[in-house]
Amino acid sequence: MSTCAIIVERAEDGGYGAWSPDLPGCVAVGDTPEETLAEMRQAVQGHLDVMRERGEPLPHPSTVIATTVEAA
Repeated sequence: MSTCAIIVERAEDGGYGAWSPDLPGCVAVGDTPEETLAEMRQAVQGHLDVMRERGEPLPHPSTVIATTVEAA
């Protein structure tokens, strides 16, 4: 896997949560979007390391384009 899409969402408590559509169960939380992304980078690396150790195939990225759109 060379690229992994990460989704960061605002939580009801004011913090943030992150997840990846390519790595089910790999999540991270933080107080700011930047902190959440940093935590998620570590979580992704750890997740992939465990998959390698177990001899599991690494997923191929499913996301082709990611963007945001402002609603009127």
